[in-house]
Amino acid sequence: MQEDAADGTTTDGDAPDADDGEDETTSLADRVAEYDADLGAAVEDLEARIEGLEAELEAERDRAEDLESRLKRKQADFQNYKKRTEEQKEQLKERATEDFVARVVPVRDDLVRALEQDDDVDIRDGVESTLASLDRVLESENVAAIEPSAGDEVDPVRHEVMMKVESDEPEGTIADVFRPGYEMAGSVIQEAQVTVSDDSA
Repeated sequence: MQEDAADGTTTDGDAPDADDGEDETTSLADRVAEYDADLGAAVEDLEARIEGLEAELEAERDRAEDLESRLKRKQADFQNYKKRTEEQKEQLKERATEDFVARVVPVRDDLVRALEQDDDVDIRDGVESTLASLDRVLESENVAAIEPSAGDEVDPVRHEVMMKVESDEPEGTIADVFRPGYEMAGSVIQEAQVTVSDDSA
């Protein structure tokens, strides 16, 4: 340390002047304005715009987070709704199947009773009655037989061609029905098996 000859104070090297430091609270615009007022005003305007943009960016981030959170909730709600819908459909299907089986079982019981008759008993009337009962059950389920007539055009969706046979019917048309088909509510559940006329002989 060195002692000042004038006032007796000591100094530690060259201490910086207090005015040489920058006040941290002073804005960049204020510091620039000390040298150029117009430029300082321009910088102040830029700082204000930056602050405004930063505030807008923060608001957009908050909005994006809110939208993302709401979207996730909507997706979860939709998945839960989809799951509930599938469960309800399965329950309805099971109940519909149970109802159908409950109506078919008595028909089977009638067939069993018919087969339990003595060999010398004519069961034709009983079988016809049972068949009529079964047809009523199928009709109530909107099931219709596919039984084309001879001479009808072949429908590849509803008919399965078994073979070609000699027939008086026009070539390529249905000659006979080997086995009827069935459709339900417009959908084919069993194709009708048919023979097709071949008059090439």
